[in-house]
Order: sequence, then structure tokens, then C-alpha cells
Amino acid sequence: MRAWTDHDLLDAWERGLDRPVVERALALLAAADLDASPAELAGLSVGRRDARLLDLRAGVFGPRFVGIADCPACGLRLELELNVDALRAHPAPGDGKEGDGAYVFETDGCAFRFRLPDSRDVAAAAASDCDDEEAARRLLECCLLSIRRGGQEVAIGEIPETVVQALIAAMAEADPQADVRVALACPGCRQGWLAGFDILAFFWAELHSWASGLLREVHTLASAYGWSEPAILALSPRRRRLYLEILRG
Repeated sequence: MRAWTDHDLLDAWERGLDRPVVERALALLAAADLDASPAELAGLSVGRRDARLLDLRAGVFGPRFVGIADCPACGLRLELELNVDALRAHPAPGDGKEGDGAYVFETDGCAFRFRLPDSRDVAAAAASDCDDEEAARRLLECCLLSIRRGGQEVAIGEIPETVVQALIAAMAEADPQADVRVALACPGCRQGWLAGFDILAFFWAELHSWASGLLREVHTLASAYGWSEPAILALSPRRRRLYLEILRG
């Protein structure tokens, strides 16, 4: 991925402002990798996409991730600091992937072939007029290539729910970066829990805060000195801060 300038970051942020969440993720990756086609990026599994977003965020803002979480038991707010390596997930060896890119999973007399969900699947499921549970079921169904039981092709509706849940777990294991969980413990009540980490939501919140602050700096400097936005963005962050300190007296 290429090195980013402040102008690049502002452009990527502006392009993503009015886009749905999935398109926002792809817009950020497209801005970072000019050699990748839109179809290639959209075809990445959710986990591989999020792995790239994790690398992109680390390249833009550094390897430290600072955030907050509320204890589900006592409500105490925790301040967290994680390194990027603690947020990386890797598929287990022997994940069932075949040569054609499909995955196989067998349990309780059922044999499944499936592919991993990508951004297009997630966008289609999110756009459907249904609740979260139904959207998740549609996402699963669109990724199933075949289901066999007793040597016969069967539909997902004929499979016991316990087997379906085992299949969902197998798909999650094959693409673990798609659902990252961080083990936390409350220093107040000692409650432990697993908190989900959404790299896109985290990265976008940081980018939005950074862009809003930078635009305020541009406004202040442009109003005081009459400089254009490109001229201000061409200054190093340190030099911009020095000019702002002068203005503040």
C-alpha cells in the first residue's frame, strides 16, 4: 500500500462520508491500493478485507489502538490500549479449503461446500428488508455451494439447527479476522468478557475525528493568512501547529 498524504486522507474521508458502511471500507482500500480493481477488492472475504483495513490503519495512525469499553456487569468505563498484533487473527491449519477456493465441512452425516462471505454478500444482506437474524440466514445461504446428507442434495431448511450453528462456527474459523474478539477484565468487579472489535468502525471514527480537526486548522490558517487549502496541507503537521500557536498568542 502506498504512503498517504494529508490530502489523500481527506479525499478518502470525503468520498466515504455518504456511502454505506461496506462501500466505505472498499473506498478506503481502493484509495490505498491503486493497482487493485474494484472487483478484486469487493471479492475479498470479509476477514481478508478487514486484515487489509487493519494494516492500512496501522500505516496511517500507527500500531497503537486506544479506545474505551464499558463493563457489562457494573458499567465501569475502561480505557484500552492494544497493539495491532493483538488484533490480528489467523486461520487454523487445515481449514478445509479445496483447490478451487471452496471450503468443505462435514458433521453429523452432513457434508457442506461453501465459500466465505465477501463485501457484496454483506451489502446484499444488509439491503434486504428483514431483521438481523433473517439477514444472517440469507448471508449464510448465499455462501453455500452444496449440502449433502446421506448422499443426497438437501436444502438448508432440512438441516437441524445444531448442525447449522456448527457450520457457522466452521465458517468463522476459516475467516477469523471477520469477527475479532478481545478478552477484557473489569478492574472494579473482576468481570471478564469478550468484546467485539470492528476495524472499520474504529478506523472510520478516528479518520472522521482527524479530518474534522484538520479542516478546522485549515479554516483558521486560511482566515488568518489567506493561504489556500493545498498550500496549508503541503505544510508539515508540525509547522501547521507552530503557526496555530502563533495565532493563539
